Amino acid sequence: MTRSAPTTTASAAGAPDHVGWVSCPDCGWLLYRKRLDRNLHVCPECDHHLRLSARARIVLLTDPGSFTEVAFQPGAPDPLSFTDLRDYPDRLADAARRSGESEAVVVGVARIGGCETVVAVMDFAFLGGSMGVEVGRRVSGAAELALERGLPLVTVCASGGARMQEGVFSLFQMARASEAFGRHREAGLFSVCVLTDPTYGGVSASFATLASVLVGERGAHVGFAGPRVVQETIRAELPADFQTAEFLLAHGLVDRVENRADLRPLLARLLALHGPGVPPGETHDAEDDGSPVDVAVDDDPWDVVQRARVVERPTTLDYLHTAFDDFVELHGDRAFADDPAVVGGIASIGGRTVVAIGQEKGHTVRERIARNFGMPHPEGYRKAQRLLDHAEAFGLPVVTLVDTPGAHPGPEAEERGQSHAIAEIIMRSSRLRVPVVSVVTGEGGSGGALALCTSDRLLVLQNAYLSVISPEGCAAILWRTAVAAPTAARAMRLGAAHLRASGIATSVVAEPPGGAHTDPAEAARLLRRALVRELDDVCRLDVATLLDTRSRRLERIGGDDRPLQPVEG
Repeated sequence: MTRSAPTTTASAAGAPDHVGWVSCPDCGWLLYRKRLDRNLHVCPECDHHLRLSARARIVLLTDPGSFTEVAFQPGAPDPLSFTDLRDYPDRLADAARRSGESEAVVVGVARIGGCETVVAVMDFAFLGGSMGVEVGRRVSGAAELALERGLPLVTVCASGGARMQEGVFSLFQMARASEAFGRHREAGLFSVCVLTDPTYGGVSASFATLASVLVGERGAHVGFAGPRVVQETIRAELPADFQTAEFLLAHGLVDRVENRADLRPLLARLLALHGPGVPPGETHDAEDDGSPVDVAVDDDPWDVVQRARVVERPTTLDYLHTAFDDFVELHGDRAFADDPAVVGGIASIGGRTVVAIGQEKGHTVRERIARNFGMPHPEGYRKAQRLLDHAEAFGLPVVTLVDTPGAHPGPEAEERGQSHAIAEIIMRSSRLRVPVVSVVTGEGGSGGALALCTSDRLLVLQNAYLSVISPEGCAAILWRTAVAAPTAARAMRLGAAHLRASGIATSVVAEPPGGAHTDPAEAARLLRRALVRELDDVCRLDVATLLDTRSRRLERIGGDDRPLQPVEG
């Protein structure tokens, strides 16, 4: 048995339809219900996002009239024959009467932006959205249905955690749901979870945070233990924004935080970008005039260094928003922080979806300070590695844009394992089972740059460079004076011309006369043309050939790929 979601605007949870006015629970402002409905139950005075029922969420997020509910046969409602002040079955009946739902989650199939997907939406009005055996069964069933049909899975969470009245049976639904989500992930299927207010305990510590992409609704409170429990346990003051979606974003634990009105367009873009891929050889760049991509250059290396450092030179974000057709930025390393010196996400170029990653410097003094002048911390490299894993999971090629003076050398970077973070991402890149195309767009400083340019194809912009150390650093150590930096630059042969001649770079991408900063739009066009061609070529290779070719390419750098011979003692 199935039923469709209503197409009318649904009410805020806990506020009956006949009430003409609603008080904002955050600022206390008295709101006219029709105005609140038009504003998607977001307070127009303080921007507080009021809670929604599951049905209201479905109306908000899915294409009109596309939702068909999946019916579940009733299960055992009371595994412990539990009684507190009331019998548990009475509480269930009362929750059903108040919420209009048979349980705390609604499951069905719908379209979002035209993409068919399985959806599972929790309802906090049903016993605080708590997860018992039946919720675990339905959430797992949603993942199994998506797996069976080869569909993406979108979950919307609102829960206080595991349901106490079902004891350890409730606890083990965390494992049950996580296992089902694991099988969905192993099949290479995409998932998104929208974390709404509130999401805690056994739900936040299981399927809610296992999706491919995590999106927090603005102002939502999300965590493992609630703030009162935390405060009583550690006896310490908590930050004002503790466990908010914005707090999670700053600490690298969610990919994005969105206003309610922006959720559906974002989900539609993400689902479209993870849809059917482009077959090899079928990308197209309408602006490609067929002229050669690889250009001959013979610029003075020190002049190249100076042009690579021009503040007005296009940055990674500039290129992502001009050379690519679409770009959805994803944040965080899912462990500690979101490093603004590294940006990355899902992009499309020439009809092909890719994972794009790069260092970002910014242009203004304020931007450069905020982004640490493009020098990543360990969490920046771990964010990049997480995105590499995402690319491999969904068979997406990777494009990296390199522009950094080097990895951040401060004590906090050492405390958090800078060397290990760089080593791990280099090794991961070298064995990644999808194509990797790297472009040095500006500065390429030492291991901090190499971390993002261990690849199948290495392109270098005409006025970019790649070096083991900065010219100033080399001059200070070997010439004992930084004044010798121009001499050091020439001695190290760090410019595009030598990189191409030595076989380190596979091609040099032309820039507008005077440098990319003189005509950023033209620079983006030239880069786009080169990337589309390289992706079209390298995406033809099967995995075995890709890995073997990448390994042999690394062996050849330095001019000696002869096999090692044992020396008789």
